This record gives sequence, C-alpha cells and structure tokens, in this order.
Amino acid sequence: MTKITKDEVKKVAHLARLELNENEINNHAEQLEKILDYIRQLEKIGTEDVPCTTRAIEVINVFRKDEKKNSDCSEELLELAPSREDKFFKVPKIINE
Repeated sequence: MTKITKDEVKKVAHLARLELNENEINNHAEQLEKILDYIRQLEKIGTEDVPCTTRAIEVINVFRKDEKKNSDCSEELLELAPSREDKFFKVPKIINE
C-alpha cells in the first residue's frame, strides 16, 4: 500500500488549476488515502458469480395495446377556454403583418 504524498496532491492540484494551501494539501492527501483504502476493501469482495445489473430493482414496462378510441368531449373542452369562436379556441394575435 502506497501513501498519497503531498507532492502527488500538489501535482493533481496544478493540473486541475487549483490553488491549495498547505492545510488543504494535507487534508486532501488524507481524504484520498481513505478513499483508496475503501476501494481496496471493495476489491476483496468476490463478485465473480454476481450478474451485472443497472439497478437494484428490475423495472419492467407495462404496455397496453394502442387503440383508437372515439371521444366527443370537444364541446366540454371548448367551454373551458377563456375565449372561443365557433368550434375553435380564440387566442390573441401574435404576428403583426
């Protein structure tokens, strides 16, 4: 196990165009080392027989048949409009010619 050094943190900070003070460099080095330790622990887990998944719970779409249905609610919908003209919605003019 190698330890994350201050020089490595400084190099990465330089590449990322970050300005870090000495306290931040020490803090990031410690945090990165903890992250790598956790990854090392995860690498020890045997996952050879575990199938690949994209989510914890499988999601299945339920489709219904796409059927045409006649619906005559146009008059009810037109009644909901603030303004109408015959069988159409009446809206303000937006294009001036």
